[in-house]
Amino acid sequence: MALSNDIVLRPRFRRRLPHTNEVVLLAFEEARLAATQFIISRVDDHIFIRIPKHKQHFWSPQLHLEVRPVSEKESELFGLFGPNPTVWTLFMFLHFGVATLFIGFGIWAYSNYVLDTPYGIQLGVMGLLIALWVIFYFAGKMGKTAGSNEMQALHAFMEEVLAGAFK
Repeated sequence: MALSNDIVLRPRFRRRLPHTNEVVLLAFEEARLAATQFIISRVDDHIFIRIPKHKQHFWSPQLHLEVRPVSEKESELFGLFGPNPTVWTLFMFLHFGVATLFIGFGIWAYSNYVLDTPYGIQLGVMGLLIALWVIFYFAGKMGKTAGSNEMQALHAFMEEVLAGAFK
């Protein structure tokens, strides 16, 4: 699986399968019992494949699969690579905090501009917040690169399970 250099930090894929969703879900249930290098959990039509805790690092990805029925003989697999939900929540919280501060300082700068008082400090802080957003972006990009080998392993494992299910 080739990873592009797009801005996408959480790569997604979609695939049509020649079996019902129950056959595919059952294959992952069976793989869960035999798997030693990955932790597999299932909730309804969703499958989560994770790296074991003792092998994880801060940027370790997980693979979320959703298997939906398309017809009586076909299903569709939706995949999403992403960081640990705790890491993702932290990043979203930080982005939301920076966005809130940016808007607040923007309002403060505009108010000072209208009142004809100095507003250079507010513009400076807004510039720093933009720089912080860029740093967050590159940190996420670095995390994607750090987890790239694990993403490849997760994808290869998924392919292996699917190939075994369709024999």
